[in-house]
Amino acid sequence: MFQRTHNSLTLLNSIVFIILLTLLGTLVYSYTRISLYHAADHSINEELRHFPEKGHREHRPDPDDRDFMARDSRVTILIWNKNHELLDTPRPPFFVFDNEDRYRQKKMNKLEFIHTDEATYRTKSIKEKLPLVGTVTVQAIRNVKTEEELLHKLLLVIIAGCLFGAVCAIGGGYFLAGRALIPIKKAWDKQQKFVSDASHELRTPLSVIQAKTDLLFRSPSATIEDKSMDISAISKESRRLSKLVSQLLLLARSDSNQVELKKQSFQLDQLLQEIADHYEEIASYQGKNISLNASLPITFSADRERIHQLLVILLDNAMKHTGQGDQILLSAKEAASSIELMVKDNGPGIAESERERIFDRFYQSDKARTDAEGLGLGLSIAQWIIEKHNGKVKVESELGNGTAFTITFPK
Repeated sequence: MFQRTHNSLTLLNSIVFIILLTLLGTLVYSYTRISLYHAADHSINEELRHFPEKGHREHRPDPDDRDFMARDSRVTILIWNKNHELLDTPRPPFFVFDNEDRYRQKKMNKLEFIHTDEATYRTKSIKEKLPLVGTVTVQAIRNVKTEEELLHKLLLVIIAGCLFGAVCAIGGGYFLAGRALIPIKKAWDKQQKFVSDASHELRTPLSVIQAKTDLLFRSPSATIEDKSMDISAISKESRRLSKLVSQLLLLARSDSNQVELKKQSFQLDQLLQEIADHYEEIASYQGKNISLNASLPITFSADRERIHQLLVILLDNAMKHTGQGDQILLSAKEAASSIELMVKDNGPGIAESERERIFDRFYQSDKARTDAEGLGLGLSIAQWIIEKHNGKVKVESELGNGTAFTITFPK
């Protein structure tokens, strides 16, 4: 699938680049052609404009006549009578004598090209009345062979440049398409892994529920007390399944930016106290100790429910990875431009090789070192909440000495 997309992107990029290159070459060639012939046309028009006063009478250069000296010497004046016969001209048109018909212009007051075997000329004719001669056709003709050769060379350079650019465009397009597809491939692989892991995690509780339900149907006369273990397993797996679906739904909605924060100002120290009070009894039952260090009032502008969810995830994670007699510290402090939260425990810690992956979805640390049961989605949700609040998280851990999650939020 990606190879086909790669080829399509390469073709699309190449076509776009070649079109742009062709347009640029056409623009350069057209501008140069217009500029060159504009200069030739200007010379012809100037020669015709001065013809009645000076062109026909004297065409010898006068050092004091600046206008005459500025005129283009490459322009030749031909004078045709009403019978289309060539008359005397100010400059000897030796190249015209061989074939007068080829140089005779049919249309008046219009710039045209005359192509011969030797050269190409630019020409324009006007009607004039001359004393003793009457109405004649005055034709100014200018050799533009130099301009034509220059344009021909320019065209060859542009064509060669376009061909070279097309080859570079195909190679560059293939490279850029490959680079552009890298994040898409990563996202696709990540999504495929997410779907595979989610399917696996959903199948496990469903299998347990189905098996236990089948056992209940095999003993229709049994009482609830007799099958309490099976019913308890069904209830436990149902709750686990419900929690998993809720977390998957939240992550899916967060990926598509469908979850909006409801920011409001609240007392962070009070929220920490509520959470600590809630977990203190559970921790005491498990032989653990939870302490809180957030004595000063801290006003925080954030989504209170999401911050509550974040703290519960981190605290629940610490509870899972600590044993009897371990300590859990929940603290918060306020600086001039930030608010810092920390959940620290003295549990078994996280190996350095696992720290970079603990926020991956469905990733769970080595269960050989802990009996904790989880879905592997809590820290992914925690990371999303932190990023949604423009915060940063730092994980410090040492095997045997515990783990500390430090989150810094901008104020």
